[in-house]
Amino acid sequence: MKSFLSAVSATFLAFALGACSSPQTAQPQTGTTPASPKIIAYYMGDGSDLQRYNVGQLTHIIYSFLHLNGNQLSFDSDKDKQALQRLVALKKQYPQLKVMLSLGGWGGCETCSDIFNTVENHKVFAQSTLAIIEEYQADGIDLDWEYPTIAGFPGHKYATYDRANFTALIQELRAVFGSRYELSFAAGGFDSFLETAVDWDAIMPLLDNVNLMSYDIVNGATPHTGHHTALYSTPQQKDSTDNAVQFLLRKGVAPEKIIIGTAFYARVWEQVSATNNGLYQPGVHIDGADYKEFATRFNPADGFIYHWDDIAKAPSFYSPSKKIFATFDDKRSLAEKARYVKQHKLGGMMFWQLPHDTDKDGLLDTIYKNLTNTVK
Repeated sequence: MKSFLSAVSATFLAFALGACSSPQTAQPQTGTTPASPKIIAYYMGDGSDLQRYNVGQLTHIIYSFLHLNGNQLSFDSDKDKQALQRLVALKKQYPQLKVMLSLGGWGGCETCSDIFNTVENHKVFAQSTLAIIEEYQADGIDLDWEYPTIAGFPGHKYATYDRANFTALIQELRAVFGSRYELSFAAGGFDSFLETAVDWDAIMPLLDNVNLMSYDIVNGATPHTGHHTALYSTPQQKDSTDNAVQFLLRKGVAPEKIIIGTAFYARVWEQVSATNNGLYQPGVHIDGADYKEFATRFNPADGFIYHWDDIAKAPSFYSPSKKIFATFDDKRSLAEKARYVKQHKLGGMMFWQLPHDTDKDGLLDTIYKNLTNTVK
């Protein structure tokens, strides 16, 4: 899901038709605001740490990742199967929870362009996905192909025909799932993806939601700093959560199907000058940090100073002595994003990823309290 690994529901909606409907008709209803917001966690772990989290605050966990084995969806190992089983077992204690599978991730869809270039492979993939969902009692799949049609992971094939093939794949999955299982995908939050990669008009009526990766919009391929998960655009940076959401709304995507993404991690650059407190300056991208590591990684004793951009509604750290700049989400920026979700009647928020959070009083708590109006 999030590209720093290399260098992100129908719970509250009713389907219109049953499982035997065609792909053109078996689709989620639109035009109604969900009764409650969706709070969706991506999870890339082995399931042994699940006691750390307040799962009752989640509507969905998306297990990350499964991959292609030929033209079929497949686990990488028995440990991955056990992790999914542990996640699904949570549904007994938390009946509101949906557990989804995820295909791909950054670097995880090397063969997608070729495999999804035939109708027969669409059918085989859809049937293999259905078989895993039914065997493990999961609730659907989230497609995380990074990316159809445009360049993604270095060296991975992409082609203009990916756009039509992605539509056909969605249609086949919806035909096989009917109204029984959920279907979503992770979308790039930057202009070249939004404008080129997929056919929004064709796919969105068939999907429960789009998980907008409105993070990593400044990343390891960027030779300068910026806000990697900005809420609003600035004169220096057009890509932002709002820029992506407004694009989708102009395309006619139902607002309740739009899930905005948030980052439980920081992106970091070194060799950054002190101009503008390191923001929008040349630098060298280095390893990031999980939210649970912020207190030690960005310690004031090491010269780190917190800054808030009131245009982007985004925080950063900069250390003049170390010349290190970090961009991230925190409680303040997540409160702003929750306010934005409610203002525009969007479907909710998702984040990459759950194990990055602190054990107590973390970012998930902030999202939950702000989206459900339980902030004290």
